Amino acid sequence: METLPAMEMPVKLDKGAFLPERAHATDAGADIFTPVGFKVPAFGNAIVHTGVHIQLPPNTVGMVKSKSGLNLFHDIITEGVIDEGFTNEIVVKLYNMGPAEYEFLAGDKITQLVVMPVYYPHMKQVQEIEGGERGDAGYGSTGR
Repeated sequence: METLPAMEMPVKLDKGAFLPERAHATDAGADIFTPVGFKVPAFGNAIVHTGVHIQLPPNTVGMVKSKSGLNLFHDIITEGVIDEGFTNEIVVKLYNMGPAEYEFLAGDKITQLVVMPVYYPHMKQVQEIEGGERGDAGYGSTGR
């Protein structure tokens, strides 16, 4: 199996913030931790300042993705995009889709950062789209 060359990504931490880290070397996402305790109300949301600033490698995007355990067991989800040129603090909005309040303690994992390659195509307006195999067949066209 061919592996990609190792690379480093600069990370600046505010006071009390935690360095994102992977639990395993081959994990796609690096865990992001909360520097403070907080609660996400039932069917509500919370905004968390992580104190983490990153400098993404060229031609990449940072995807803030839900932790599967928080999603599966506690109904907590999040989603976000970090553009290559953004170097300000990563701020995460967590949504509680369940009927019970959920409490996070300082140092708990709240989300994960996945860094992926990205293309920057120029948008060109056309009159028709040359469709693929599905053509104009849309949502639900492949059945159950």
